Amino acid sequence: MERIGKYEIRRLLGEGASSSVYLGFDPFAQREVAIKRLHPELLRVTDHTTLYHHMLLNEAALAGKLQHPHIVQIHDAVIDDRDAYVVMEYVPGGTLEAFTTEGRLLPFERLVEIIFKCTRALDHAYLQGVTHRDIKPANILLTSPTGQDIKISDFGAAIFTATETTQISGIGSPAYMSPEQVREQPLDHRTDIYSLGVVMYQLLTGRLPFAGSNNASMAYQIAHETPPPPSSIRLDVPPELEAIVSRAMQRDLASRYATWHEFSHDLAQAYRSRNLVTDRLEPPDSEKFERLRAFRFFREFSDIEIWEIVRFGEWHLVAPGTVVMKEGEPGNYFCFVIEGKLRIVKKRHLLNVLSAGDCFGEMALFSAGRGARTASVEATDETRILTIRAPALLRASSLCQMHFYKGFLEVLASRLSLANSRIAGI
Repeated sequence: MERIGKYEIRRLLGEGASSSVYLGFDPFAQREVAIKRLHPELLRVTDHTTLYHHMLLNEAALAGKLQHPHIVQIHDAVIDDRDAYVVMEYVPGGTLEAFTTEGRLLPFERLVEIIFKCTRALDHAYLQGVTHRDIKPANILLTSPTGQDIKISDFGAAIFTATETTQISGIGSPAYMSPEQVREQPLDHRTDIYSLGVVMYQLLTGRLPFAGSNNASMAYQIAHETPPPPSSIRLDVPPELEAIVSRAMQRDLASRYATWHEFSHDLAQAYRSRNLVTDRLEPPDSEKFERLRAFRFFREFSDIEIWEIVRFGEWHLVAPGTVVMKEGEPGNYFCFVIEGKLRIVKKRHLLNVLSAGDCFGEMALFSAGRGARTASVEATDETRILTIRAPALLRASSLCQMHFYKGFLEVLASRLSLANSRIAGI
């Protein structure tokens, strides 16, 4: 069996100008991996050797640093005079390139979800001092061919903005470069914002915004011209999405999105304003993320922990009059009010009214599922709730669990203070 280092080689996945990518198997970790290996001839000292080694070292340097559910994880690397390869997480669903031509364009709701997750992943990289610098459809991988979960790959062209004072020019894909990139000006995260805008433009229309006959012509258009609006190519492009693409691709940095948060917020708002949600019972991941991020309870949770909750939480829409929890019955779950109102009732006496951001049923955590509910919770109007079951929380990361327990202690302290105030007022 052919091997690269300790890894068994299953098959060739793809080949580029500088490297080949193989599907491998790690017999120690018992998992499939993707292995990017420099072509052997590039190991000999040439004008390009230093550049290719630099790019592989960039990826290797990120091993264990960019821990995010939407960024490909780097597991291992070997870079010396005899061999050069990087071992990374295998993502089986192909790339976004498959959906960049007319006839294969994605539904708007799926497109928005994908771009939203890209913005959050690239914001995480930015907060770690990393600018990708080569965002394009080929570097956005799908976890499944029909799903909307993604992972951003290939940080070989990345710059570490916190420490790098010089930037190697000529790295990146010309069609997706920002105006400041083609002018070889200093770069920051806004170059990635522009490039992701180009990706979104292509996913909306099936075309690139500029189509020069050569790289020089392409660079001139990027630096000096404005692309045709997406709706002039595809008539049904929603104006909200066209406005987002336009702002992301502004040549003038002052007019472009200044932060990833602004970009992702507009995507989530566009989803809601266009009513792109096809299933009212199950909101899109972008809306789930935005709702939780806005609540005070989750203020200390990292984006990574919010994504955990998006994945293991259960989202329900309940009708007015629905009893969500019943006094005296056991339960091993707790809930958050996402929108709407509920009332807490004990022996027919109203104890409290809950609204968006409030939690209830959290004492189930401390009774290990054996405690009975001490009051009933009823919906007073149509209400959306997030349910989290104790077994799911126990499988969450330790940091996620810690933030939940800390949050519940704050809630308990607040309720005790309120109860004391009421008693004192009697």
